Amino acid sequence: MSTKTFYLLGEDVSTAREIDVPATIGEDELRQLVASYFAIVDSKGVGFVRDDAALVSLADVLEAEGPIAVSIDGKAVREVPGPKGLPYIGNYFEVYPDHLGNHQRLFERYGPFIKTCNMGSTIYHTNDPALSQIVFSESEFFTKNIIPGHPLHPIKNKESGVFLGDTDTEEWRLTHKFLPPALGPKAVRHYAPTMQKTIEDAYKVFDELDDRDEAWNVYPYMLKLGSQAVGKLVLGMDFGHFNAVDAPLHAMVMRIAQSLELNKKITSMGSWYASMPFGAPAQLKAARTHIEAMLNQAIEEASKGVEDLELQEAAVKAENMVDYVLRATDSKGNKLPIEKIREPLVVATGAGFTTTSSLLSWLMYGLVAYPGMQERLLQELIDNDVDENTAITPELTQKLTFLDSYIKETQRKHNPSYQPARTSKVDMILPGGYKLPKDSIVIPAIHHIHNNPAIWDNPAHFDPDRWSTEAVKNRPTASYIPFATGPRMCIGFNFALQEVKVFLPKLIYRYRFSKASEATVDYDPMFQLIRPTNLYVRAEKRVKWPPRSE
Repeated sequence: MSTKTFYLLGEDVSTAREIDVPATIGEDELRQLVASYFAIVDSKGVGFVRDDAALVSLADVLEAEGPIAVSIDGKAVREVPGPKGLPYIGNYFEVYPDHLGNHQRLFERYGPFIKTCNMGSTIYHTNDPALSQIVFSESEFFTKNIIPGHPLHPIKNKESGVFLGDTDTEEWRLTHKFLPPALGPKAVRHYAPTMQKTIEDAYKVFDELDDRDEAWNVYPYMLKLGSQAVGKLVLGMDFGHFNAVDAPLHAMVMRIAQSLELNKKITSMGSWYASMPFGAPAQLKAARTHIEAMLNQAIEEASKGVEDLELQEAAVKAENMVDYVLRATDSKGNKLPIEKIREPLVVATGAGFTTTSSLLSWLMYGLVAYPGMQERLLQELIDNDVDENTAITPELTQKLTFLDSYIKETQRKHNPSYQPARTSKVDMILPGGYKLPKDSIVIPAIHHIHNNPAIWDNPAHFDPDRWSTEAVKNRPTASYIPFATGPRMCIGFNFALQEVKVFLPKLIYRYRFSKASEATVDYDPMFQLIRPTNLYVRAEKRVKWPPRSE
């Protein structure tokens, strides 16, 4: 055993620490040992420097006299870069209103890890897959802890145990035992007929709009469509969104969508603003009170069975998620406590329709913005013997390989989710030498990861065929994360994907879509997800279809 002295390259030598090094230690073990002393996240990047010269072997390190500097990926440790900003306001005007474009500009200027401060709230962003993989892992370094400044803090609810709750809680552990079976592949297969009936019930509205020769704004109708399906499958409710062309949004859908818009407005202003007794914070509290009351009523009125069922069996027999959570029983006979039911259902409802409606809107955008996409998708349906009476089953959608590539490319280029944040548990040194303090909020910026030219060839080009190339098949881990990744990734991703794989083929087979406005399609920066706000289309009923391919 010998004692060596180490300090982080870039810091003063006075910060050096003595470390006992076993005589039989190997190179990797030495890196791991040093990394553990300095909270270096990835020991593989650890290097050693003495008198400005790299110590390239274990023997060089063990023989070196005096303090040894520790480098990270060949770099000195450093603060996370970012613009200085204005007093009090910080970087607000450098980020909003076009936070997608402005964050891209900041990445191009400062590199893959950046720091901004809006109205007193400091946020870190990365467009690097390796850093994102670390951030999304539930580890000794990162977790989902929704503290002030976190994008979800104003709507945090520890009882939810899903999207709006912290990981290190009994609520999360309990909910994540009971909810995943209701959103897994077997359950989604069980939901497919209801999804199909939902889109077929909507035909009369789209047909009437065609008869009127009337263009329509895509997102409001996709919001109606996505929430109509979620209302039936989660709450057992018919929201009546397609009873008429101008049928209003159900009050619960309006309140949930309003809460997501208010939450984004609040978080963009800094964590202090959330405690104000007026304006958006007060409106958000009122909206959540109304949602709670409506959900309690929905739970009371939802159709329910009487027999308790094992989790997996309940997932494929329950009429809706209310029915499921009331009847599902684990192997020990335990059920989800009644007082824990409401918040997970709110989250399942809201997250379900807002994500799906935004994704559906971008899928519709691709049909009218990118030449040839609509024709290729229709041809694939014809070649798989799809007609107006075909049941869109999981077995069929597995055959629709171009549809799958089209959806993946849409989620790459136009992913609705933007701010899945995690919180650092300790002071640490990240790959690249970045120093990150404890309780830092880090956002793997999905849009910028998916459009990073260091990862994707010509990322601005919409190309579904890239998904069959070796380059994409061998892409870095966490370079494509439309539903995030890690233990806290979206548990409803199977549900969302099956929904769009039912809705889109039925729409494409029945209608030919065309863009009805030359205006540049924009997004709403003050909404929790990225959605097009002014995409107008015409949907004309098809009267003829192409023949099968030879």
